[in-house]
Amino acid sequence: MRIVSAALVAAVLAISPASAQMMGDHMMKKSLYERLGGIDAIRAVVDDFVGNVAADKRINAFFAHTDIDRLKHNLVDQICQGTGGPCTYTGRSMKDAHAGMGVRNRDFNALVADLGKSLKKFKVPKRETNELVAILAPMRKDIVTR
Repeated sequence: MRIVSAALVAAVLAISPASAQMMGDHMMKKSLYERLGGIDAIRAVVDDFVGNVAADKRINAFFAHTDIDRLKHNLVDQICQGTGGPCTYTGRSMKDAHAGMGVRNRDFNALVADLGKSLKKFKVPKRETNELVAILAPMRKDIVTR
């Protein structure tokens, strides 16, 4: 037992400061959810984003008959789950939710621009913005149908 303990102490002492720093950085790395500010921050961005979409004449007609409270709830859950938060998205698939809507690339781009306005308003850093966009971008193929 003493030999194992001595070997463990020797191994711990042999770790270089750089290795220790890397291990500490890895263990301390926060999820995107945490770096965005958690559920309250996500809700604030989603509320503002939905307001931007409602004011955007290029795309607001797509949401004319939408239950806005349900939309906001689903968006919050989707972003929360996608960024490593504790939420579970239980809404429809993006393909099912957008079937028959005739969404074009330019419509999707307008939506992304509206989200970008909200992220900028809340001063979300570039790194986190890019990570969020990388999570959401693959949905384009299921949303854009024309």
